[in-house]
Amino acid sequence: MWVPGAGIPSRLTLSAFTRAGRFCVLNSGVVRWKDVPAENFHPQLKPDVGFGKSSSRLYKSRSETKRYVTSPRVAEAVVRMLRGKRKAGQLILECNPGPGVLTRALLESGARVIALESDKNFIPELKSLGDSVNGRLEVIYCDFFKLDPRNRGTVTPPVMTSDMLFQYLGVKAHPWKKGFPLKVVGILPVKTERNTLWKILHDLYSCSSVYKYGRAELNLFISEKECRKLMANPQTPGLYQSLSVLGQTACGIKVLCTESLEQNLCFIQLTPHRNLFTGTLTPFNYDVFFHMLRQCFMKRNAKLIDHLPSLSPIDAVHILKQIKKHKDVRVIDMYPEDFQRLFETIECSKDDTCKWLYDGFMEDTLA
Repeated sequence: MWVPGAGIPSRLTLSAFTRAGRFCVLNSGVVRWKDVPAENFHPQLKPDVGFGKSSSRLYKSRSETKRYVTSPRVAEAVVRMLRGKRKAGQLILECNPGPGVLTRALLESGARVIALESDKNFIPELKSLGDSVNGRLEVIYCDFFKLDPRNRGTVTPPVMTSDMLFQYLGVKAHPWKKGFPLKVVGILPVKTERNTLWKILHDLYSCSSVYKYGRAELNLFISEKECRKLMANPQTPGLYQSLSVLGQTACGIKVLCTESLEQNLCFIQLTPHRNLFTGTLTPFNYDVFFHMLRQCFMKRNAKLIDHLPSLSPIDAVHILKQIKKHKDVRVIDMYPEDFQRLFETIECSKDDTCKWLYDGFMEDTLA
C-alpha cells in the first residue's frame, strides 16, 4: 500500500520506477505515456437565482478568449453554493476574477480571497478592492490554468510554478487524507478546455502541481458538453470515454448547477477521493492506468477479451473471471469501478513475471 504525503516529485516518469518482471516493452523499447483525449445531473438552480441567458452575465476579454462572471446575482448564487458548511474566513483561490464581481461577493460572505489574475488590465482595480477589505484579498499576477507547464524552462508571470505560488502564500503541503485548506473556483479556458481537463487529471493522479500540496477541491464552470462527457457511464454510451473513467475514479463529481449560462456552462465541484491511493493505484503507476484506458477506448464497442492480449500476457479468460465479468462484456459496458478492478487485478497478479505490454505509443503530449 502506498500513502501519498508531502514532497511527491512533480511528475514521475514510468521508466524511472519500473522494476524487474513488471513490464514487457515492444517495438521501440521505450516506455512512454500519451495524453488521451453522465447524464446524472443533480439539483438545479431555479431561473430566478440568476443563471439564465444574458449577454451581461459573461463576457470575453479582447486579448484572449476568457469568460468572467459579471452578474451580481450569479456571483451571489455561486457564493451560496460554495459556502456549504464552511466556517467564516475560509480561503478561496479565485482564478481569473476579471472585473471582480465574484470577488466582491466572496469577500462580502466573509471569505479570504487569493485572486489569480492573468490580465494586467484588471489588476489595479482588484488591488484597490483589496486595500478596502483589511488584507482579506491578495492579488497575484498569475494564470492558475497555466501552473507548472510541461516544458517549463524559465517561467515568467503570469505563468509560474505551484511551488512559487504556494511558498509565496505560505501554504504548506497537507497529508492526502486531511484535505486542503483552500477551495479553488474559476471558469475553464474556452479554447483549451479539454486540454486543461486532461492536465488537471494528470496532475491529480501524479500528485503534482497543486495536488502536491493536498486534495484541492476545484469548483469550475465548464461547458455542458464536457460536463456530460465527464459524468458519462455505460448508460450514456455515446458520451462515455476514458476521460469519464479517469474523472470519476479520481473524484467525487457534483454538479452544482445545470442551468445554462450564456455559453452553455455548468458549475461543477471536483473533490479528489480520500481513498484514491489506498489500494494498488499510486502516483508511481497511474500512467499505466491511463494507457490501459487509452487502449480499451480505441475500440470502445469491441469485447474486452479481445483487448486484453494487447494489454497483458496474463490469460484473458482468467482476468475476466477475477473481475467477475462475462467473456462477451464490451469495453463500453464497463463502469469506472470495473476498469479500476481490472487494473488492480492485472497489477496484483502473481501468476506471471510480466504483467503489462507496451507498443511504444505511450507518449506525453501535454504542453
